[in-house]
Amino acid sequence: MSRLDRLLRPRHIAVLGAGWALNVIEQCRKMGFAGPVWPVHPTKGEIGGLKAYASLADLPEPPDAVFIGVNRFATVEVVAELAAMGAGGAICFAAGWTEAGEAGLQAKLVEAAGAMPILGPNCYGVINYLDGALLWPDQHGGVRVEGGVALLSQSSNVIVNLGMQQRGLPVGYVACLGNAAVVGLAELAGALLEDPRITAIGMYIEGIDDAPAFARFAHAARAMGKGIVVIKAGKTELSQIAAASHTASLAGGGAASSAFLRQLGIAEVNTPSELLETLKIFHIHGTGLGENICSLSCSGGEAGLAADLGQARGLSFPPVPPGVEAELAGVLGPIVTIANPLDYNTFIWGDLEKTTQVFAGMLKGYDAGLYILDIPRGDRCDPSSYFPALEAILAAQELTGKPAFPLASMEENFGEARVSELMARGICPLLGFETGLAALRAAQTRAGLPGWEPLPAQPPRETRLLSEAEGKALLAAAGVPVPRAVSATTLAELGAAAEGLTPPLALKGLGFAHKTEAGAVRLNLPSLEGQAEMPGASGYLAEEMVTGTLAEALLGLRRDPVYGLTLTLGMGGVTAELLADTVTLIWPVRQEEVLAALQGLRLWPLLDGYRGRPRADVAALAGIATALGALMAGDDSLEEIEINPVLLRETGAVAVDALIRKV
Repeated sequence: MSRLDRLLRPRHIAVLGAGWALNVIEQCRKMGFAGPVWPVHPTKGEIGGLKAYASLADLPEPPDAVFIGVNRFATVEVVAELAAMGAGGAICFAAGWTEAGEAGLQAKLVEAAGAMPILGPNCYGVINYLDGALLWPDQHGGVRVEGGVALLSQSSNVIVNLGMQQRGLPVGYVACLGNAAVVGLAELAGALLEDPRITAIGMYIEGIDDAPAFARFAHAARAMGKGIVVIKAGKTELSQIAAASHTASLAGGGAASSAFLRQLGIAEVNTPSELLETLKIFHIHGTGLGENICSLSCSGGEAGLAADLGQARGLSFPPVPPGVEAELAGVLGPIVTIANPLDYNTFIWGDLEKTTQVFAGMLKGYDAGLYILDIPRGDRCDPSSYFPALEAILAAQELTGKPAFPLASMEENFGEARVSELMARGICPLLGFETGLAALRAAQTRAGLPGWEPLPAQPPRETRLLSEAEGKALLAAAGVPVPRAVSATTLAELGAAAEGLTPPLALKGLGFAHKTEAGAVRLNLPSLEGQAEMPGASGYLAEEMVTGTLAEALLGLRRDPVYGLTLTLGMGGVTAELLADTVTLIWPVRQEEVLAALQGLRLWPLLDGYRGRPRADVAALAGIATALGALMAGDDSLEEIEINPVLLRETGAVAVDALIRKV
């Protein structure tokens, strides 16, 4: 049982603030809330036709839920009184807190709340369509439902817009977080999903306040078989001010948040429409949609669009299995080419029996089926000839037990009433070609490792940049192969120390974050004799050049202010940021997960024997990554380790440049 139960599913509601109180009363009345609503006002005798109480102390009993529509200073006083009398929780509507530079006032609000949960401040409220309880001061687009999804947002306007959807999605809750001063993202989301009438949750997230807690929420949702769909805003901004490394820019913004969501098995989408369509899939079919999809349409043009748009979104349309091919050919005849996507032509149009044979026969060879069908508009046309195709889709799902999705290529070509009717019959229509295909791909998201959690985040702190010589020594102590090297303060001292090294040599000036850009790297030297000083260098390093290199990789680990510790891998060298061919993971990860992630690089074929080239030892790279991840996880003083490049050979890998920051 959650401490939010009384607030989210109240028996009675109190409202403060004359204008806002009237709005809340009207919304509860329209939605048929069965419990009492108690307006509280010091001078008004009634509000909205209901008796108004002069003070909270005059209420019949401590209210389960309260909408506080008074100014921010009075809000603090009201919250303190509610907490003292044992109220179940409150919505703090007023703005002007931390978001306006009033952190001290918000701290007073938190202190006043004590153990009582509040949503906000600067929060629009909560709608419970299951019970008709609306702590909501405005219009909304929903209706009473017996079951459905929950919508949660850190933006009031986004959630208002989502609530106006006309896509036939049953919505059980709409909830805002506001400033999340007391109740955070994971707690509210978890409390919504605990309601057995809720099937899935869609979230608009601007920031995650507690990543480990959010991970625990995600695992609980998976255990309940309930899907999570997220839009994560702010992808174009770095999650932390970039330090001196490539990793800071390549792992910033959306890379870390997307990695976090992916490792938790959370579906991430980009638009509100995609969020709603994915929620429809989860509501009807639950999580774990299979990856082998078939597409059927009566048009070659639609089949081509399905192939092109689907492939661009990572969907797989495998070839038709031989047994299925023979069965379909027997129904469709020799003129129709049996393929996936399938253009079944119009020879069977209107024939329910044959259409069902084709639709079910194709579907049984796949995990799910996509049936492209735009219904003619009913105000000017007669759509009845399309109804046999709809019935055949229903029959195909019933006969095979596999998801069958009608897809309207344009979202307006179906209609909310028809979508709702089909949803009630267990069929999930998808609206819009691109949106529907994106939703299918999102619904294929796989569950992450059970119990996985990121490391706790560290607060910002002052660090220092190790010299490359210090960094290489740290790497060597961790078991990471590095070139044989010597260092010295001057070139003269270095020349004498380097006599034991085997040419060709690399000469590097120390004290630069990016040596190449500073002109502080000289390669393939037969000796150090006659080398000129490097302006600005604090010292010098001479190394034996690594031979037999097949590829250059980048490996970076850094503390993240939200997700604890990120690991970034990809194609490296001086063009690392230009290529931007990297993958980011959130620690902890296993070596096999690193190897799987590397296969997602665009240039992975160059590492894997492209056109007869030798294969690079990516297992050695993965081994270095996990060893250094374990090192940083066990040593809080390490802030960042970047190796660029790691030189990959046919056997083994060598770290030839290291940038390490520590406290």
